[in-house]
Amino acid sequence: MPDPAARDAAEEASAFSHPAVAPDASAAYGDHPDQVVDFYAPRDGRTRAPLVVALHGGAWRAPYDRQHLTPFVDFLARRGFAVASVEYRRGSDIPRQGGTAPVAGRWPETFDDVAAALDAVPDLAAVHLPQADTARIVLTGHSAGGHLALWAAARHVLPAGSPWRLPAPPALRGVVALAPIAHFERAVELGVCGGAVTELLGGETEYAHRAPFTDPAVLLPTGIATTVVQGREDIVVPHTVAEAYAEAAAKSGEEVGFTLLEGVGHFPLIDPAADACAVVSEEIAQLAW
Repeated sequence: MPDPAARDAAEEASAFSHPAVAPDASAAYGDHPDQVVDFYAPRDGRTRAPLVVALHGGAWRAPYDRQHLTPFVDFLARRGFAVASVEYRRGSDIPRQGGTAPVAGRWPETFDDVAAALDAVPDLAAVHLPQADTARIVLTGHSAGGHLALWAAARHVLPAGSPWRLPAPPALRGVVALAPIAHFERAVELGVCGGAVTELLGGETEYAHRAPFTDPAVLLPTGIATTVVQGREDIVVPHTVAEAYAEAAAKSGEEVGFTLLEGVGHFPLIDPAADACAVVSEEIAQLAW
């Protein structure tokens, strides 16, 4: 049996070994430098392609931005999709003994940004990516971005009074969440990403109050087609987190597709060199086409 940590390190190194791919166009959805969307045209020349909106991971922490997702985004463009890659505000460094440490997320800015970006993407795409068919949008995200994708698809079931609530379901063909931090209670129990979930919500004192507005596992059912792709060997976001989300969905009366890949960890899902990445593309295609 390979050492899990060694496997994870090798998979991460492979996923991060690809050079960043520049977008074909970029557009701001707000005044902050992180409020930007990068657009990638379908590489096969088609003039009307489904639009994949991608949200990067990185535990909602500032050191991890959308650049590490660009090889995956380019992979989807080479598969014939139009792609919008969303940046959003993440946690800032705070002083700690011996130096500084990145905090997960900014409250409420991380959620403000994702909501604003998703609302703006159809109009921005019409201008900057005319090849995109905004009547066929699939939302995807990896890890913390998977959480944000599930959350964005559930804004119409947010509690009354939420500033992010939509009056009707978002116009999506579906969601493909990749190793998502999809069930906060289970993620907190496991200490996923060094306690990132609690940090995202502003600390332990705020967790109980804010989780009902942010935890995909309680924002169910959504009525939107949802698929989760997960590696069984994932030690970053263990598969039991996604399984707990799927169980919560079933209890709400909603069926969530669940693809568990054997011998796969956290990073192959966004690694163009890995077979798992092709599986992800096929899952997106099933919803998009």
